[in-house]
Amino acid sequence: MEQTIFYIFSTVLVLSAGAVITVRNPVFAALFLVLAFFTSAAIWILLEAEFLALTLVLVYVGAVMVLFLFVVMMLDINLTVLREGFARYLPVGLLVAIIMVAQLAYIVGPARFGLDKFPAPEPHGADYSNTREIGLVLYTEYLFAFELAAVILVVAIVAAIALTLRKRVKTNFMKPEEQVLVKSKDRVRLVKMAAEKRDDQQAPND
Repeated sequence: MEQTIFYIFSTVLVLSAGAVITVRNPVFAALFLVLAFFTSAAIWILLEAEFLALTLVLVYVGAVMVLFLFVVMMLDINLTVLREGFARYLPVGLLVAIIMVAQLAYIVGPARFGLDKFPAPEPHGADYSNTREIGLVLYTEYLFAFELAAVILVVAIVAAIALTLRKRVKTNFMKPEEQVLVKSKDRVRLVKMAAEKRDDQQAPND
């Protein structure tokens, strides 16, 4: 039963991933990508990797893809222009896809990753927690790499804030506290000018 469910989800995943790059409407492509993410999460649950499955759904489907979908729906995309280059680049795309599939089959094929090389792992009990196992490995064997990645992310955040808040020479800005203290007589100045009479006796051609 588990193998049948795996093949069903795998078929849906391959078809949805193919639809992402073949459909003409970008909104439909984003929706098919959401379906591909959900199917991948289901396959990870079958592999007892529920933490990765929930992370994929919450981060990519719940945040990234929703943002992409709203951006695509708000943009005025000319679908006619997108259809023009599809047939022209189709042979090159098929060639690249065939080469990638051949490379993956050679590296991850049954000759190297078959059941005789790596037997199927034993199923865990109901009290097994994949999140706990990831935490133990992450904070013991890979603690230095985890802290190094955290430091790099903090430095990147500080650098982004520093680049945003740097002083710009040619930028004009106003201080709100000075605007509040300004009175009406400081803003408007009335200038009195002597009235002048137009000389209508002069001919327009002179």
